[in-house]
Amino acid sequence: MPLHDRIVLYPERAGLYHLARLNARWFWLDEPLVSAFIERWRPETHTFHMPFEKCIITLQDVVYQLGQPVDGLLVFGCLTDFEKFMKEGKPAWEWFRVLPDDATEETVHIYARVYIMMLLFTQLFGDKSENRVHIRWLPFVPRLVYMGSYRWGSATLAWLYRCMCPMANRNVTNLAGPLQLLQS
Repeated sequence: MPLHDRIVLYPERAGLYHLARLNARWFWLDEPLVSAFIERWRPETHTFHMPFEKCIITLQDVVYQLGQPVDGLLVFGCLTDFEKFMKEGKPAWEWFRVLPDDATEETVHIYARVYIMMLLFTQLFGDKSENRVHIRWLPFVPRLVYMGSYRWGSATLAWLYRCMCPMANRNVTNLAGPLQLLQS
């Protein structure tokens, strides 16, 4: 889903605009490097056991690398499995290809919400399905004016740690979570 000029304002206000650059053109995930970090992850201590010492990813790293706020309203929700929001087997951002030139302000808001959901899923809170968005993130998107007041950085780090523990299992083949934090 391309970022239209009329939509840019909303990811900026939400503090998520810079995530739009973390795509294949601007950012390439170094899978061997990420895999090496995952091999050194110890779920029992939530640390990387490197040859020289133990290391962790901190909130300061999240702020520095992703520019995500760590102060503000809590990002929380139910963590149980719900049905994913899908239509005809496609994620929401595939339904909304290009914003029409004659779009009303309400249509722009809808596209902005979908774009923000796409950023949240593809850059911060992705899972192994690689094409579905969990409904736990939906309550944060309807009120665009409040998007910038959440602690997205804290939630991102918590999500990374949550995804890292199962990935430390040698039988897991798909990676999930904000993996750009592991290589930056």
